[in-house]
Formats: sequence, structure tokens, C-alpha cells
Amino acid sequence: MKWDIQVESDEWRARGLWRELREIEAASGSVIQWNGRELVNFSSNDYLGLAGSQELQAALHEGVDRYGAGAGASRLVCGTLSPHLVLERALAQFKRTEAALVFSSGFATALGVIPALVGHGDTVILDKLCHASLVDAARLSGAVLRVFPHNHFPRLEKLLQTAQGRVLVVTESVFSMDGDRCDLAELVELKDRYGAWLLLDEAHAVGVLGPQGRGLAAELGMEGRIDLHMGTLSKALGLSGGYLAAKRQVIDWLINRARSFVYSTAMLPSLAHAATKALEVVAGAVGDELRTRLWLHLQRLNGGTLPPSAILPIILGEESAALASSQRLMEAGFLIPAIRYPTVARGAARLRLTCTAAHRQSQIDSLLRELNVQGFQR
Repeated sequence: MKWDIQVESDEWRARGLWRELREIEAASGSVIQWNGRELVNFSSNDYLGLAGSQELQAALHEGVDRYGAGAGASRLVCGTLSPHLVLERALAQFKRTEAALVFSSGFATALGVIPALVGHGDTVILDKLCHASLVDAARLSGAVLRVFPHNHFPRLEKLLQTAQGRVLVVTESVFSMDGDRCDLAELVELKDRYGAWLLLDEAHAVGVLGPQGRGLAAELGMEGRIDLHMGTLSKALGLSGGYLAAKRQVIDWLINRARSFVYSTAMLPSLAHAATKALEVVAGAVGDELRTRLWLHLQRLNGGTLPPSAILPIILGEESAALASSQRLMEAGFLIPAIRYPTVARGAARLRLTCTAAHRQSQIDSLLRELNVQGFQR
């Protein structure tokens, strides 16, 4: 059989699903330079605006000066430098756990953690809207994979009743494409009742929700009842990387068995150094100020009511409609890319509108006027 990838590429294009890289020439806070134009960016996950902050830039420079450009090896060879351990202790304190482990990305965290903890004869149960990294990790583990409809806990309970082996429930605190939250209190009650473990991905909640920005579990006072706290350094913390926070015994096991950790070169020590600074900022008075500003912006964007998160989707349905709307907004000076299958379900294409503390009120008002012109109401 002849393998002609062009045929598949043409089909993907015809269905309105083709993607291309968008080269950003410069970025300054909420504004980017693209293709010679200035656009207000309403698509970033940099919720607190820290990616361009002087504090993190200075911390990265300081990290390079102290520790050099690279780690030189994997963590288990000779790549564990002091800033890695300092960061992991800070993450454990931040998440109120015994220990933590950092990975090169959130995706690598999922791919390392889930297959290290469950395998053949075990069961992984996921919310249908879980991130692709969590789905791929569950498949890779070899465990039986079960999916419950989004936030549908009666169905989750039925799956828990028949699950075999070690049982791991996986969900997100804030879902990345819909911006809604899981009902964490009910979920924790269910997983405790049936003796399952819970992996909670707080990627889009850390920095935004809870006291000191510690996430949804902290907001609900449930940190001690979460078995596996997963998160990222690449969203509200403004950098890149992922982490898992849990009991010391779990972290020691992952150091030995999480393949994406064992067989990857260590995170840049300068990045680990800067991430510790980012945690300090997020958990301190500056973080509180930025969160207050962010939520005021979100309330304004959402028509005067507080949304559940910093993600405000505008669901349009067909891929062509989402692409056309995104293009019109770009022509008006706003970057809000179309989100299409397979990132979301077929027929659920959308504009994924996000807001950050770096936006100005005038930019928000301009976007609201443009959305109104195009027939969208917030």
C-alpha cells in the first residue's frame, strides 16, 4: 500500500482542521507583534501576566549566572542541581504535601506519573473532557480505561462499583476548553467511598483560584484529601515545566519508575531557579494584587458576573464558523484563535477567550465592543 500523507493532509484542510504555526515576532504584556501587525492577545494562558515580568526575567538571568545554561544529564545521573531540589521543596510547601517532583512539561508529567502507578489489571477512570496528555497517559499505562460523561458523577459511581485492581480517577479542577470546574467535593467523597486514588490536574487553577493561588483544592479546604496534585509551571506561573506533588513514598516511587523523568535531561537549572521565584510571587502580596485585577477583568468581560475561571469560551459549532469569527477578530486587532476538533468534539468548535492581569480595561472594553458588533454577547 502506497503511503501518501498528502491525501490525508488535503482531507484535513478540506474539513477546516488544518493548523499552521503562528510566528509571534514580539510580545509585550497583553500585546503581540504578528506579521507586521499589533494585536491584543486574548488567547494566552499567562493568567497573571508573569511571563514578561521583570521579576522572572531577573531570576532567569540570575539562574544562568549561578548554574550555567544546562543541566548536563538526567536527574538520576548527575543532573540534579540545588535549584531543582529547592523548587521541589517549595512546590510541596505550596501544595501542602510531603514532597514534589518536577518534569520537563505538563504532558511529560502525565506520561510519567500515570503509567508508573497503574498498569495491567488496574483501572483508570477519566472525565470525558480531560486533557489529551491525561488520556494518552492512561492508554499508555495498559490499565483498563473507562470514561464518564463530563462531571456526571452517577455514571462515575457505576464505574467505580465495577472497577478492578488499583483504581485511579483522573480529572481537572478547571477544564481547559470549557473553563468550568469539577465538583471536587462530590468527587472526593466518591473516590474515598470506593477506595480509589484521585489525580487532580490543577493546570488552569493554580495562580488563579484559592488562597495564595494554590488552586481549587485549597479553595475548598480539600488539599489533604487529594492523592496526586498535578500542575504546570507554564500557565499562571509564566514559565514552563510540570510537577506532581504527593506523599514522599509516591514521589520516591516516581523517581524510580516515571520514564519521562528517568530518561529525560533535567529541567534547566535556571528555569528551576526562576520557578521558585514565580511561586514566591504567586503566593505573596503581588500575587494577591494580580489575582484581584484578573478577576475584575473577568467580571467585566462576563457581563458583570464572575465566571468560574479565566477561560471564557464562545461556542460556535462548525469549524468554518469558528475560523471565520477568529479571522474577523484578527482583522479588528484581536488574537483569539479558533479551537477545533480534535481539541474539542466535532461540532463544538469555539473561540477560546482568555483574560490576564496584564490586560488594560481599555483593551477589554474594545474587545466587548467588537464582540457586540459581531453579534456575540458576554
